[in-house]
Order: sequence, then structure tokens, then C-alpha cells
Amino acid sequence: MTRPAAIFLCDLTGHMAEPWIAAGVQCWLVDPQHPAGVNHDGLTVRVGGTIIDAISHLGALIRSGRVVFVAGFPPCTDVALCGTKHWAKKAAADRYFQAKAAIVAEQCRMVGALSGARWFFENPRSAFSKIFGRPNHKFDPYRFTLLCTSDNYTKDTWLWTGNGFVMPQFAQDFDLDEPDDRIHKATPSPERANLRSATPRGFSVAVFEANCDVLPAVVSAPSPVQLPPWSRTEVAA
Repeated sequence: MTRPAAIFLCDLTGHMAEPWIAAGVQCWLVDPQHPAGVNHDGLTVRVGGTIIDAISHLGALIRSGRVVFVAGFPPCTDVALCGTKHWAKKAAADRYFQAKAAIVAEQCRMVGALSGARWFFENPRSAFSKIFGRPNHKFDPYRFTLLCTSDNYTKDTWLWTGNGFVMPQFAQDFDLDEPDDRIHKATPSPERANLRSATPRGFSVAVFEANCDVLPAVVSAPSPVQLPPWSRTEVAA
């Protein structure tokens, strides 16, 4: 049987891919911060470059008919509503700064749409709502703390979705303290953007749970799927 594959665009951490890899899916992670070229590590394939740099590989993957899921995480630096006070200065330096951000989001959307698989791309509260319309779904990481207690923080995240993507039901641990706002208080550093944009792992597991029915039964073995140790629940195959 041909192994199914999933595509994760603008994805440095690979958090979103972890449950899919645990289920036996080959996961392609595309991000300019990965080492240059196409690098295979078990079921993980990291492509160092932009979506356009990787388009020949993505095209071949889509044409193979193996793609079962696509997720995109386009940069939010120039479009997040929390940064509106900086927009005038950025526009003075580059009048197309938000258009360039929107192009990357559109690339995520098009790869998802053309794949025929369930897909989403996400951004925190964003000017993308003026370009792509109202988001289909919204969540904060703390809404999935039953799956990962360390995600007990706020970050109003918007999702644009297609091809039958199923939004998972919230799974919040109400025994925890009030969620914190660590994202907004992150200390300035070279890694600040990466830390703020890292995909919450509880959400990653929840999305897998809600959409893993696309997998052939023989792939998601053994049963139940053995998730990484930070998860407090198991996913039925």
C-alpha cells in the first residue's frame, strides 16, 4: 500500500506533524529555516526554502494522490492586529509589505485546495480577514489543555479551512489556573518570533483526532496510536 503523506507549510517546529508521524504518515515540512535542500529523517521530510522553492516537490506529491492533510502557518509579523501601531512605518518603507504576507498565505491556501485533502492555514487575529474573509474557526491554546497542560495560555488564533476540514471540539482542563499571556510578554530575542509562532501541541493532537479518519486503517497502527509523551490522552486508530 502507498504510504499517505501530509504537508505542513511555513512549519519550523513540526509540532503539528507529530501525531501524523506517530500514525505512520510521511510528513513534509517546508520552511526557509530548515537546512537547504530536501532532508529525510524517517517519516519526516524537511524542505529548506520557501513554498515556491518547494513547489516542484509539492506538485509531485499532490499528483501522486498520497496527500491526506495540509496545514499552513504563514508569518504573522506584518498582518497581526496586535501590531497595527507599526503598520504606517512599515508601509512607508514598503507599500507592499502586507501584500507580500498575503501572497504566502494564498500559497498555503492554494496548495491545500489543489491537494484535494482537508486543509487549514492559521494566523493570530489578522488583517487576513480583509483579504480572505472571516475565518472559519477561532481558538486559544488553553482550549486544548486536556491534551497538553503546558498550553495554558491565550493567543486568539484564526483558521481558514477547506475540503471538509473538521474543527475539533474544545478540550479544556478547568482544574488549571487561569491561562496566562506569555505570548504577549515574550522577552525580545532573536528567537522571539519563532517562540510566539510555535504551534500549540494540544491543538495539534486535537486536529489529528478530528481528521484522522482520512487515514487507511492499516496505516494508523498500532492501536491506539502512541502519541509523544507530552500528550495526556491517546488517539484511537
